[in-house]
Amino acid sequence: MNTIGEIISTYRKKNKMSQPELAAELAKTGHVVTQKAVSKWETNANDPGANVIMQLSKILGINNLYEEYFGENPNDPLSQLNNEGKEKVYEYIDLLIASGKYKKTEAVIIPFTRTINLYDIPVSAGTGNFLDESDYEEIEVGPDVPNDADFAVRITGNSMEPRFIDGQIAWIQKQDALQNGEIGIFYLDGSAYIKKLKDDENGLFLISLNKKYAPIPVRQDSTFKTLGKVLC
Repeated sequence: MNTIGEIISTYRKKNKMSQPELAAELAKTGHVVTQKAVSKWETNANDPGANVIMQLSKILGINNLYEEYFGENPNDPLSQLNNEGKEKVYEYIDLLIASGKYKKTEAVIIPFTRTINLYDIPVSAGTGNFLDESDYEEIEVGPDVPNDADFAVRITGNSMEPRFIDGQIAWIQKQDALQNGEIGIFYLDGSAYIKKLKDDENGLFLISLNKKYAPIPVRQDSTFKTLGKVLC
């Protein structure tokens, strides 16, 4: 039975690699370590950890870490063969691969996509623009768009910064009512807005996240409608 440090040291030397060179290769995998750290692993003063051990096995070509560490693996039929026998097994594997008959079938993952309406007339994050339900384009979206999104709008203005910026696409779930404090798309007196709803004893208001903009009051004689809830 060999220690992890002995295995690392043996394979590093077999690959004619210095400790700094091994540290540099590890850095390429996102594990930034020093030459001193490699030295401590090899003397078993420190444990490199499971993730680093897996990367070391790949870098150094350690094909059977179990066997290197524990010795013979009773679950591995190759462990019953000497080196010559193992070479013949590998030769036969090469023949099977070259034949093309036994190639492993790789699963093809087809990304999920769907079509959603993106309204061309921007929803205002400032002065307001009318959301024309007949003026939109169909866009294909993937799993990064919330499943509950029913349509999308392109924002103009800066009144909802920093959360929403000019030109950003907002994904909307159709709803005809929102809770106090929720952000939605609202129709008010001929214009459409993306705002936060404020409904309290002082009345109903559309609130901007940018403090430079004053609340927009929804008056009793206003034509007001909730078009949907902003998901993100």
